[in-house]
Amino acid sequence: MPAFRQVGEKQLPNPVLCMAWSPKRDLIALANTTGELLLHRLASFQRVWSLPPSECTGREITALAWRPDGKILAFSLGDTKQVVLCGVEKAEILHVFPMQTPVTCMHWMEVMEESSVLSSFYSSEDESKLFLPKLPTLPKSYSTTSKIFSEEKSDEILNLLGEVRLNILVLGGDDGFVELYAYGMYKIATLGGVSGMCRSLSLSSDLKSLSIITEVRSADNNPEICYIQLDTGLLSVCLPEVTRMARKFTHISTLLQYLHLSLTCMCEAWDDILMQMDLRLTKFVQEKNTSTQVQDEFLELLLWGQSSPELQALLMNQLTVKGLKKLGQSIESSYSSIQKLVISHLQSGSEALLYHLSEVRGMSLWKQKFEPLGLDSAAIEGAITAVGSFSLKANELLQVIDKSMKNFKAFFRWLYVAMLRMCEEHVPPELNKMTQKDIAFVADFLSEHFSENEELFDRKGKYFNVERVGQYLKDEDEDLVSPPSTKGNQWLKFLQESTRLKESPLLFPSFPQKSLHFVKRMMENVIQQCLQKPAEVIGKSVKQAVSLPLYTVPESSENAPRLFELPSLWNDKKAKMHCVVFCMPEISPYKLYLLRKATDPNRHIPNSVMSIDLSHHPEAQSHCAYSCLDARFYDDEMLTVVLQGTEEQNSRCVLAQLPLSSNLTCGTEFSWEPNLRLDQLSSNIPSQGLVLENQWRELENMKAQFLAVNGIRKVACVLSANLRHMRVFEMDVEDEDDEGADSQNASADQDGLETTVTSQDPAEKSLETEGEAGEQEEDAFKKIEEQLESEEAPELL
Repeated sequence: MPAFRQVGEKQLPNPVLCMAWSPKRDLIALANTTGELLLHRLASFQRVWSLPPSECTGREITALAWRPDGKILAFSLGDTKQVVLCGVEKAEILHVFPMQTPVTCMHWMEVMEESSVLSSFYSSEDESKLFLPKLPTLPKSYSTTSKIFSEEKSDEILNLLGEVRLNILVLGGDDGFVELYAYGMYKIATLGGVSGMCRSLSLSSDLKSLSIITEVRSADNNPEICYIQLDTGLLSVCLPEVTRMARKFTHISTLLQYLHLSLTCMCEAWDDILMQMDLRLTKFVQEKNTSTQVQDEFLELLLWGQSSPELQALLMNQLTVKGLKKLGQSIESSYSSIQKLVISHLQSGSEALLYHLSEVRGMSLWKQKFEPLGLDSAAIEGAITAVGSFSLKANELLQVIDKSMKNFKAFFRWLYVAMLRMCEEHVPPELNKMTQKDIAFVADFLSEHFSENEELFDRKGKYFNVERVGQYLKDEDEDLVSPPSTKGNQWLKFLQESTRLKESPLLFPSFPQKSLHFVKRMMENVIQQCLQKPAEVIGKSVKQAVSLPLYTVPESSENAPRLFELPSLWNDKKAKMHCVVFCMPEISPYKLYLLRKATDPNRHIPNSVMSIDLSHHPEAQSHCAYSCLDARFYDDEMLTVVLQGTEEQNSRCVLAQLPLSSNLTCGTEFSWEPNLRLDQLSSNIPSQGLVLENQWRELENMKAQFLAVNGIRKVACVLSANLRHMRVFEMDVEDEDDEGADSQNASADQDGLETTVTSQDPAEKSLETEGEAGEQEEDAFKKIEEQLESEEAPELL
């Protein structure tokens, strides 16, 4: 009986370029040559969802990485130089951020170090919920037209934070480009000193070092593979402070995204129909033959009930009674929606932003702890001031909306009655009453809004700006066409006369001539500058500890998919080591090499370089030589490989598990001579024989080539050389027959549940059910661990 059980096989229409298993569920993400992102389930390789390529994101996926909790999938796009965070439950694009250079590899790790300071922070991190109200969900009706984000995205945006425990997304690209993003959102470090293109990278779980596999050009202009280890000791030493700072800055980044979406909804709520009055009046000025002002025309209609033939034609033929009524309803509906968004979303988001920035400012004043990380209290105070200015501008917009709604209601009511009289139609009694105060109010409105502005015509192509709200929502650098009047404002007069208050840092500047969009962009720029300094300081603290040239790449493999090529990196969390597996086919075609380095650059690892001889198969009766096509670390103690026999053996392929414990002991120590590549010293590398035991299976009728494994979920996926044929295997099935039966029963129960629910897609329903089951398992394990710790505590004391 084969050691591994095949559970799925698929012929795909498009070649696969990336594949990655979920760390928490039996799901695998695939990216193909068309730019499509696919999510498949282990059982029968069923497709859960697909995310087609988009012009807004891109069509050339270059790398994939799962967040450690399995709820977010990150992927990079080479054509648009962007990184996208995608929600797994509903294939939602939650966040997109640009990069300076195309990303060629990525790794998403979780910090496993524990301390009393971190434990207290984990338990008290949600204190903000005690002081801040929950941010409301964005209305669905305004989010459906967004190019990138879809319905219910605001809830998903707020869930981007995930767990409190620090996790870091590491990105690598051309020319030694490496950046670290805390929680996948906040750039915590920009690293330098790396040469060549990054092909693979791994940040240790203790944050002491970062391993990178790079490709550089050697002296003879051939591609050369190098291993580089960077010392990231500052992140490790200041882990509690880094976690606190990163968590706060991620909160801030998430809130900026929330405010951006809220403002987008406000712009969508504002309708172009509101500009009809301005455009019709402008056309009226250009076509009328009289020398009278439009303002005078309307005042005559107000005072005497008579109008010129030109004005009457404008009102009856262009605006019309029905058009005026529709315009009035549109203005009231649009203004009410914008007003609600400002009160419930912009103001709530601004308050939360001020809260978190104020806490960061308090952290920056603790210079002993946070100054080494680059927190600058002056820059943070500038960010707080910018948020205050944004809040003032939002309040100013509220006042403009409130005043405009009152003005338009009175104006349209009067104009509607006047047009009914022109048509000699019946005027409802409730509209026919108009006091002297109402007449004065409409007259003031006409004198303020209906004056012809030649400067406005030059800028906007119209003479009027009756509609005052839309100018606040324009994403332009120009000043407001009609800023609010400050005449008679006693507070502003008092400030201008008081030199001390005018220069006080406690007062936020209001920027009365600028739009809300302009102030928001200014706020974002100030906050981004505030967030960038820690990334620069932490990046400068990172130094290169190890640089080892490994081997040159044969020209024949330069056209192979880079994402599947060896070397493969692994972080052994228990032993605190970086492990590298690779082949040197031109030097030793039947050997597999292992390189091990301690995560602490100052610690020595014995038997740091070893090789495994693949020239003998234990089950074979005669000489049997294999070459390694691909190799991935299954876990800390096991290596999964795809081996290929010689032509004499019909080039058969084998999927096998190699136990590392039996291959990492050797009496001789390898000595690495300086200025020489490893392939030039291959004859001196200690070698061990191949040990497969019963952990292997022949891959019949398949020209296998590449591999993706997940030791936590005990699964593997083999991809053919043409990148279209896939086989999925469950590993360790002999030890888990009972668990397999239980999982089958659970899946049968889940299928019965899905048949009763028709309002949701079956694949999504099962995905959510599986996620809930996984969370329940995690809670049960946590309770058991807490109980064991409580029992062990007296013994330790």
